[in-house]
Amino acid sequence: MDFRDQVDLDPSQVEDAGGGGGFSGGGFPGGMIIGGGGIVSLIALVLVFVLNNVGGGTEPAQRRPPSNLAEQCQTGKDADQSERCRVVGVVNSIQDYWKREISEYRPSKTVLYSGGVRTGCGAASSAAGPFYCPGDQRVYLDLSFFDQLHSEFGAKGGPFAQAYVIAHEYGHHVQDLLGDLRSGSSVPIELQADCYAGVWARNAVTTGFYEKPFTKAEISEALDAAAAIGDDRIQQRTRGRIDPESFTHGSSEQRDAAFQRGYENGAPADCEQADLG
Repeated sequence: MDFRDQVDLDPSQVEDAGGGGGFSGGGFPGGMIIGGGGIVSLIALVLVFVLNNVGGGTEPAQRRPPSNLAEQCQTGKDADQSERCRVVGVVNSIQDYWKREISEYRPSKTVLYSGGVRTGCGAASSAAGPFYCPGDQRVYLDLSFFDQLHSEFGAKGGPFAQAYVIAHEYGHHVQDLLGDLRSGSSVPIELQADCYAGVWARNAVTTGFYEKPFTKAEISEALDAAAAIGDDRIQQRTRGRIDPESFTHGSSEQRDAAFQRGYENGAPADCEQADLG
């Protein structure tokens, strides 16, 4: 997943909010809603975490000063050398693709944070995982999630697994702009976002940010990450049993298949919710 060294990055599309801010990590103060008019999260485990931790009295996260992305992230070479700059490059590529693909597209910022953050949907902790907030039309990401993806969810990880996560959240932004985010049930909405992530992956090289199309090994990173955060895998690990009736994001097989559908066909029209749920 090599960026073109001389390609110009647009760091204004990513904001580093730093960390801490006096917000403790237990639960969702401020009226955070999961789904509906609130955040749309990459993972279902957030509900289990909240039930286990509301009122837990966790210590506030240590404050982390924000990074100066405008100085640090200027070219593709920077994106190859820094995780935060890689996020900038991925976001730039995703938004370049979608603004050319749909006339309704309006750019959305990604906000990097640590521990907790206040959003247009309320306040959230890192337990939410990466999420999209329709209230302010922004993507929120605590980079520590990528370590958790490997250590807690059993995914292999890797740079393209990170890109899949970001592309999934921008899939929700596309749904929001098209009026599809609230038009269906949770599982088809999440699977469509996975499919949109695959569509971007197929077309990413056309945005000019990458040296060449992604390799089979890189695509396998995304498929592995999608499977690792399937409802069945999460439920088996956290509850010891699987209840398909309570799925919110889709099974490992469904998430894997949705991403592959988008990647193999490369067209948003092939990601209809009715065909994925």
